[in-house]
Amino acid sequence: MKQGKSKKSYFLLNLILLLLSYIYAPSPVHAQYRPETDLQELFRDVQLLPVFPDSKTFADCVPLQEPAHILQAYRQQRGQSGFDLKEFVLEHFLLPTQPSSNFTTDTSLSVTAHIRQLWPVLTRMPDEGGGSLLPLPHAYVVPGGRFQEIYYWDSFFTMLGLQVSGEKALIQHMVDNFTHLIHTTGHIPNGNRSYYLSRSQPPFYALMLHLLTQELGRDVLVKYASALRKEYAFWMDGVEQLTPNNPTHRRVVLLPDGSILNRYWDDQPAPRPESYREDLHIAQESGRSPEKVYRHIRAAAESGWDFSSRWFADKQNLNTIHTTDILPVDLNSLLFHMELTLAEMAELERNPAEARLYRQKAKARRKAVLHHMWHDGDGFFYDYDFVQGTTTNIPTLAGVFPLYFCMAKRKQANAVAERLQNDFLKAGGLATTLVHTDQQWDAPNGWAPLQWMGIQALRNYDHEDLARTIATRWITLGTEVHESTGKMVEKYNVENLELEAGGGEYPNQDGFGWTNGVFLKLLSLYPELRPIAEREPAMLQNR
Repeated sequence: MKQGKSKKSYFLLNLILLLLSYIYAPSPVHAQYRPETDLQELFRDVQLLPVFPDSKTFADCVPLQEPAHILQAYRQQRGQSGFDLKEFVLEHFLLPTQPSSNFTTDTSLSVTAHIRQLWPVLTRMPDEGGGSLLPLPHAYVVPGGRFQEIYYWDSFFTMLGLQVSGEKALIQHMVDNFTHLIHTTGHIPNGNRSYYLSRSQPPFYALMLHLLTQELGRDVLVKYASALRKEYAFWMDGVEQLTPNNPTHRRVVLLPDGSILNRYWDDQPAPRPESYREDLHIAQESGRSPEKVYRHIRAAAESGWDFSSRWFADKQNLNTIHTTDILPVDLNSLLFHMELTLAEMAELERNPAEARLYRQKAKARRKAVLHHMWHDGDGFFYDYDFVQGTTTNIPTLAGVFPLYFCMAKRKQANAVAERLQNDFLKAGGLATTLVHTDQQWDAPNGWAPLQWMGIQALRNYDHEDLARTIATRWITLGTEVHESTGKMVEKYNVENLELEAGGGEYPNQDGFGWTNGVFLKLLSLYPELRPIAEREPAMLQNR
């Protein structure tokens, strides 16, 4: 390690990270172990050597003594002859375990039977936490692979499959866990890790509540109303202080015409602990202010689309990321639905004035989305770059969200359907974008949650044939990959069915929660596709 300048940079970086952690950490969980600050230069050194090929591994390790004692021991020993950093880590930390790693696929089972076998493997019991893991009071389902904690937007799509499997109690438990997180941290974090506390993910909590009402009735909306109001307050924080001279605050943006829309954000302008080395590299490569780059990276992580050309200024390279300049069409569609749900809750609580208020907010948001995010010439919904004052004109499947929530006009929906048919539809389903990069949320990859959103969006406007075609191709692809590998994976290559999906910061993951959920839900929606999942050769040849 170089002396002098390196020591000074270490000190300044660690001081900044330490201050940020205390400024932004929500008070109910401020004492939670935070490896990136509690371990200071030890954390940085482990990540940069690197001791582990995956940066997430050390962030998930559990310290076997008080972090301060481990840090003191490190400072005392690191200069000694023969010191080995990896041996030090293995002596002082418990490595994260993957309980599902001993699971063996029974290749004689159908895909659906395989998925039902996986539910208990992917289910975690209530825990006391440990290390960076935030404890949850009820059982929950994890995605699988390197993701051994609950994830916010993943869980809605997982719940779709749990519903088909009759796992009503598990859906209830997961909703209650998210409710617990809202009441203890002020929002639903990206996942139940301390390093995720500074950001959320696409707000699907209202959709989870509606899913639960299908099982338990509308009293669910009354029971969870206070939690949804609190989540809405998180997303709208600072809206009252917006002015033409100060038009942004955290996740809210005031446009020149008076419209208020939302963006993704993260309160900590620092490298993500779970991708520490990668973020430092991106910031260095960009040539821009590191703090600004880190915030754009973290905001993209809050979007769930980490990473995609939709966030890149040049539409190709991650080092041009500018996420916080963008008002995403999917986020604002989700918040439209949240506002309508809050209005429905107020009506059930016999509060007509509050119901009218939320309906007015939803109406204003819909008007803003249709005005700013619809491109009449292209016949498609885009994200809006409020800094440039124009749509990004990067076609992505986020453009189906206004159809999913019935915000689009019929003519707009027809144009979107035509675009999906002509450009996005591939041999294995819908491509995420039309741009090929080395990022996982771009072509040629397809993702289960976006297949579901696209199919339902089309069904809402009577494009049944196209919806069924997408479902058929997706179910066929998933079945064939399972037959050849024994796995349900995180994402799929929908363009070349002989190749695996790729791109991003880590290898394609096995499990996989939301893939399983959407697969089962589509089969329940289209029972005529069940023979494909049961592996009838004649059907498999007929895509």
